[in-house]
Amino acid sequence: MLTFLLSVVAISLSGVMLPGPLTAATIAKGYRDKNAGFFIALGHIIVELPIILLVYFGFAHYFNIPEVKMITGVLGGLMLIFMGIMVFRTFKKTDGQMADLPYNSLITGIVMTAANPYFLLWWVTIGIALISSAVVFGLPGLILLSFVHWSCDTIWELFISMSVFKTRHLWSSKAQRIVSSICALVLIGFGIQYCCSAFIGAI
Repeated sequence: MLTFLLSVVAISLSGVMLPGPLTAATIAKGYRDKNAGFFIALGHIIVELPIILLVYFGFAHYFNIPEVKMITGVLGGLMLIFMGIMVFRTFKKTDGQMADLPYNSLITGIVMTAANPYFLLWWVTIGIALISSAVVFGLPGLILLSFVHWSCDTIWELFISMSVFKTRHLWSSKAQRIVSSICALVLIGFGIQYCCSAFIGAI
């Protein structure tokens, strides 16, 4: 069991620490709220819980249906593009200061997770392997898997938001503009990538 949980920690951290839309959103929200990472992680968990249950009960194959993959890719991509544009609009309204996202941290976590089609891909590949290992220990194994995985997500997102919040007084106006632009471009870039991948996969 200990070996299994250590593997969950390593795999979970390797996934959550990769820069992506959720990280960009956490940086943007963390500038104004040191606890933003906790609520973003909570939003992530709200989306992830039913996915874990679907995978556990054998419904993962539905996520691999081409039409499902295309729809989730396009809708998710468009949502990220919209969020990126909103960051740019907020950025202009605040005279170049650090921009914010249009939703609170909890909703941001939900939206960023649901808009990421690779989140589903992770669970129907790596996630299935983890759950298959967890069921050897019965329901307690699945509960421990979820708890450890979510703990890694929460600790990392909270670390990012608290780090950003505590160092914000060191950020010049130029630094704020640069970070805001990077966050917006990351969201738009991933959105375009998701939309293109969805159409390419459908060909």
